[in-house]
Amino acid sequence: MGMTPESRLVRAHVFVSGRVQGVNFRWYTQRKAQELGLTGWVRNVWDGRVEAIFEGEEKAVQRAVDWCYVGAPSARIDQVEVNYEGPTGEFSHFRITW
Repeated sequence: MGMTPESRLVRAHVFVSGRVQGVNFRWYTQRKAQELGLTGWVRNVWDGRVEAIFEGEEKAVQRAVDWCYVGAPSARIDQVEVNYEGPTGEFSHFRITW
């Protein structure tokens, strides 16, 4: 039995720009990713952006990426850069990293 299109695994590498540090953005991102059953990580970047990798079922990854355009309640999103890559299966859960 082959995989259905709905269960296709994907990986999204995301950079979010705007007021996204110091507003609990990473915590909210982790909560959202866990809610969606995704693996990967989120971290602050030295230049003020937040970087994340979401890996999992295609529809769930798309929902996480869409959420990045909204973000944490007090965040202001200016830009979201997304690159889709092949999933590696290297993560067992989703975490905040540095």
